[in-house]
Amino acid sequence: MSTVTLTLDGKDYSLPIVRGTQNELAIDVSKLRDQSGYITLDDGFANTGSCTSAITYIDGDKGILRYRGYSIEELAEKSTFIETAWTIIWGRLPTPTELRRFSMLLTEHELLHEGLRHHYDGFPPDAPPMAILSAMINSVGCYHPELLTSMNDSDFEEAAAKLISKVRTIAAAAYRMSTGRPIMYAIPEYGYVQNFLHMMFSLPNQPHVMDPDIVKALNLILILHADHEQNCSTSTVRMVASGGANLFASVAAGVCALWGHLHGGANQAVVEMLEDIRKTHCSVKDFVEKVKRKENGIKLMGFGHRVYKNFDPRSKILRDVAQKVLQKQGQNDGLLNIAQELADIALNDDYFIQRKLYPNVDFYSGIIMKAIGIPLNMFTVMFAIGRIPGWIANWKEIYDNPKQKIYRPRQIYIGESLRDYVPIDMR
Repeated sequence: MSTVTLTLDGKDYSLPIVRGTQNELAIDVSKLRDQSGYITLDDGFANTGSCTSAITYIDGDKGILRYRGYSIEELAEKSTFIETAWTIIWGRLPTPTELRRFSMLLTEHELLHEGLRHHYDGFPPDAPPMAILSAMINSVGCYHPELLTSMNDSDFEEAAAKLISKVRTIAAAAYRMSTGRPIMYAIPEYGYVQNFLHMMFSLPNQPHVMDPDIVKALNLILILHADHEQNCSTSTVRMVASGGANLFASVAAGVCALWGHLHGGANQAVVEMLEDIRKTHCSVKDFVEKVKRKENGIKLMGFGHRVYKNFDPRSKILRDVAQKVLQKQGQNDGLLNIAQELADIALNDDYFIQRKLYPNVDFYSGIIMKAIGIPLNMFTVMFAIGRIPGWIANWKEIYDNPKQKIYRPRQIYIGESLRDYVPIDMR
């Protein structure tokens, strides 16, 4: 095994080098504190590997994203969200029999227990959908106590199917309750994405008309969000899982982490930015100049990525889809034109090129979802629905690891030294 030598206070420490299958390199410092008394400090974990994982590979410099070794471009072209979900969770492409079985499980578990419908009454009509989603996922787990403890392979498949199937039912019902519309039951003959659109937009006397291009676009959005390595929400799922928490509780924690506007709310912020440009009649060129001058209140959303230092490969896939969806929906209200002009300027402007601010997945996904009719406050929920398979797969890596330890980061204390207690009448 290759090692590096770290010298501290005149003493040498040999640290192992870990090499990934794609030649990613890391220095294993897990025993550094025991040997030397030192820890490493990496605020925000920007340069810290928290685990080894066989699920997703990203090369940010080259704009590469792969699930279980399969390129995102090939999966987007040839796969479906459910097949991709199965692949992410179990590590390989399913056989036709396995895919049929899993699809049947999704159909079997697409309904919510009737007792759960009363849970929605406890939320105000304007409650954030992500709050409802997190609470309801935990509540679903309570109706299946046999899945809250140790699980065999069959139990795990059942739990995974319940989560993936019911999350869209929970999300659609939350939207319907907020609008005062009746909750629609899933239709067994419909596919996963079709059923979600049906439960969102159908009425008892007026079924929602399914456009194949719309179904395909939403399917792509879910595929492209299915996993993305150790981001904030996925790391949260692993953190909670490391303490022995069940799958439902761990995924509910992931939803809460994704709720943050710096994580899951970016696609909503893109649409709000484009709407502001249109409403203020500001030209895109003027907006770009304001961004460069860093004017107060002016933020560029949907460009750049903490991981990708090149194009986000997911944005390339969605770019043409966005054009087609807006034309199909007859909603070419100027947003896509503004978005395209903004992208064109950014790709040819030295300010953006030097900072490697390329369009990311949020830049186009928000426009597509708006055209489909999904309200802004549901955008992050759509992100969560897509990310469920990745969270499940990461939970399973923790659960299956016999050497797994509870996550327990260290810190460097910078507070007060020892102080004497002062009685209240002397303060």
